[in-house]
Amino acid sequence: MHYLKRYGCVALLLFLAMQGHAQNTVSLKDLLNRVEQKAPVLLTDSLAITVKQAQATEIRNNWLPNLKLSYQADVGTNNNTPGPYFSLGMVPSNSGGIRATSNTDAVLVNLGIASLDWEVFNFGAYGAQANVANSDISVEQNRFRQSKYQLQAYTIGYYLQLLRLQGFLTIQTRNIQRDQEISRSIGSLAKSGIRAGVDTSIAAAELSKARLNYIELNNQLKQIQLQLSAISGLPYQTIIPDSLAATHLIDQTNTIALANLDTINHPLINYYQSVLDNSRQREDLVKKQYNPKILLEGAAWGRGASVDASSNFNSLSTGWGFSRDNYVVGVGITYNLFDLRRKQLKLRTQKTVTNYAQKQLDEQKTALALDVNQADMELNTARERLQEIPNQLRAAGAGYRQKLSLYRSGLTDIIELNAALNILYRAENDYVQARYAYTSALFQKAITGNQVSSVLNLLN
Repeated sequence: MHYLKRYGCVALLLFLAMQGHAQNTVSLKDLLNRVEQKAPVLLTDSLAITVKQAQATEIRNNWLPNLKLSYQADVGTNNNTPGPYFSLGMVPSNSGGIRATSNTDAVLVNLGIASLDWEVFNFGAYGAQANVANSDISVEQNRFRQSKYQLQAYTIGYYLQLLRLQGFLTIQTRNIQRDQEISRSIGSLAKSGIRAGVDTSIAAAELSKARLNYIELNNQLKQIQLQLSAISGLPYQTIIPDSLAATHLIDQTNTIALANLDTINHPLINYYQSVLDNSRQREDLVKKQYNPKILLEGAAWGRGASVDASSNFNSLSTGWGFSRDNYVVGVGITYNLFDLRRKQLKLRTQKTVTNYAQKQLDEQKTALALDVNQADMELNTARERLQEIPNQLRAAGAGYRQKLSLYRSGLTDIIELNAALNILYRAENDYVQARYAYTSALFQKAITGNQVSSVLNLLN
């Protein structure tokens, strides 16, 4: 960017020297592709889509008729008496003529039945069920896209933190080298009697502190590598970020490329929109599932018995085979009047769910708009900070070199030299942090504005 040129090449060359470039690095694009293929949460969410698709196929076949085949052979009495009754549970049938006297002789009966029961038309309930099933699929698909987008943001965030820690480690290595250089100088001056031995102890303490900081930073880097390893399947030792990625983003970022933010089709908004649509489809299903039902009924059966038409109770063996054949076909319509009240109550509940889904969608739209504005402000602030940091870095470097020269000449003490070293160390860390803040703000704006691919293209 133009402001880096304005401050000259010194700061940039210093940072590149600190960063280095590992031979075997993982680019952000490659890491994202790997995460998309291997992340356990995405594999789970993709299976959830498959489950909903299977359920939708099952629901779309609800219109199929029931065609039942049955056969039975029974031995019992045939001793009827007139009178009504309710069939509470299973009441065995005992059909036939009514006789003047009771007769408990056994009768063999066999019966074969083929029956058809088909809900031919239900005024749109089948279609409403299919629409809800398809809407369920859409919800799961958008949930998957949302998970993938959130995981993408998660991966980018950790990758940028790796870059930051990589920069901090490089700075810490340089700081250790400076402390070692100071210790060697103090050792030489102490032997010649120019410096007191206490300076040696102070320098040794500063060197040990620098080494401890390096150990802590290295531990933080490995922890993040482990997190990325868990979702990418890569060995954590191999997840080494491309140290030039931040430089490419800073040098090539075109803010116009992020001007056309697409929050309408943002995966987060699409998910909540699909939830709202699903609730509306369920409202339509409630309206139609209590509609009248037109039924087609049919049955054909054959029957035989060991008792004849003259009420003679013959040998049980004569009961085998069918002596009578019958069929019946009919069309009926059924409607439960109390379903009117049931529909009102259930529809009221579902409308409440729909209203809740609408409020969730509105809330997410408002929150996303706020996130976009905050990301834009943060990006502008990060850009201004990055413009100013080279001045601090240049001045701190010059101040340290002057103090080191004065110390070697005996014109200042170890306290002032350490103070200058700490100022330089802080300036270098601030520079790395400023670069991280800028790239992080850039990606945050891209994530909230659904423009991640535009930023990733800058890394080509």
